[in-house]
Amino acid sequence: MIADSLAPLGEEYVGVVRRGIAHRWVDRAANVGKGGGAFSWGAYGTHPFISMTYQDDLGSVSTLTHELGHSMHSYLTWQTQPVTYGRYSMFAAETASNFHQALLGAYLLGLDADRDWTIATIEERMGNHLRYLFTMPILARFELDCHERVERGEALTADGMSERLMEFYRDGYGDEVVIDEARMGITWARFGHLFTGFYVFQYATGIAAAAALAARVREEGDGAARRYLDFLRAGGSSTRSRRCWKPGSTCAPPNRSSAPTTSSTGTSPGSKRSPTNRRRTLRLGRA
Repeated sequence: MIADSLAPLGEEYVGVVRRGIAHRWVDRAANVGKGGGAFSWGAYGTHPFISMTYQDDLGSVSTLTHELGHSMHSYLTWQTQPVTYGRYSMFAAETASNFHQALLGAYLLGLDADRDWTIATIEERMGNHLRYLFTMPILARFELDCHERVERGEALTADGMSERLMEFYRDGYGDEVVIDEARMGITWARFGHLFTGFYVFQYATGIAAAAALAARVREEGDGAARRYLDFLRAGGSSTRSRRCWKPGSTCAPPNRSSAPTTSSTGTSPGSKRSPTNRRRTLRLGRA
């Protein structure tokens, strides 16, 4: 299903995805001591690794393709770029992961006209967009507010932060939704992304960019797909990354005198994603 949804990106891309799954890039099973959530990780000199607990449902399929988007971003970056440009921005990271989910959603909607199938697909897509385009901007407002309070010399307390976050939730939901204040207010303490500075807003910008790019690839075909893949290969070389989407650009990779050698598994050494060298965690439970 995931491989079929990624077909617009070409056989070579899909082949790497299939090979990565076959060669155990994904730790899918629950285990004693295994952390929650899902993430893609790796370092320059390895192939990507994905940790998640796969539940054999649509939510898990969506989560897996999201993480595979990160993994393929890293893989193509590491295949192409020197270590200096082996990391890339959080915005680029979340664009790549959500791009996969955008292709999956479009594929599933076109796969079957059955009412229940369509409702299930729309429900998953709406839940993901609620999280990224509604909840994450609320958390971003809260994060900025905390920084501004500290800059004014004010103290931050647990109760004060919980109440302030609830104000933002009430502002977002209005009077139409009954909010569990005890559970929602403490989100700041249990959502680890807030402890990576100014990360959460990039979920919203990433999913918006991914929707636009996925639509372009589906509508324009091979040319747009090549430009998108060049964007992934550009890694942290931001000038090249921006140039990839200019009409007529080939975005050719730079010459490399010390290119990583391909391993026996067909993967190549690499680095990792964002400035913190960590993969973005996608929590299965909605925050």
